[in-house]
Amino acid sequence: MIRVLGFDPGLKITGFGVIELKAKDCRVVQAGVIKARVNKDLALRLQELYRGLKEIIAEAKPDEIAVEELCSHYQHPRTAILMGHARGLIYLLSAEQGIPIVSYSAKRIKKSLTGNGSASKLQVQRVIQARLALPRLPEPSDVADALAVALCHINCTHLVLGGIIH
Repeated sequence: MIRVLGFDPGLKITGFGVIELKAKDCRVVQAGVIKARVNKDLALRLQELYRGLKEIIAEAKPDEIAVEELCSHYQHPRTAILMGHARGLIYLLSAEQGIPIVSYSAKRIKKSLTGNGSASKLQVQRVIQARLALPRLPEPSDVADALAVALCHINCTHLVLGGIIH
């Protein structure tokens, strides 16, 4: 059995999704978002996010962590910088807990799940819903993205039938 914790990092909202792989079956253990209050200064927001991330990692007890890579072609560089702060906290906690961490580009995540690196968010959500036997599309998008990251990691590192392996 392997337990993967996927993150869609953001300073305002960080999505997380825990997927357990047993034999060739995947199931969602837990998923949600961590929200930092926007009206606080950066140091306090980072502290709040750090505490939330630490709590999720302690509860989930993942064997591996997967996180979305920072996109370097953002039209708004501030977004990339803020996302980088959240990614840094995830990497720090992974090192503190001794949990292996891997990052994947958005294109690789989409290609791993749908076969198309330019797939729409809706296409990705539908694949996640089908692969994880969810009764409805995963929402909000931060949760869907986090589950996509975790599922991509499983597809890329563990042989799973039904996944698109490349």
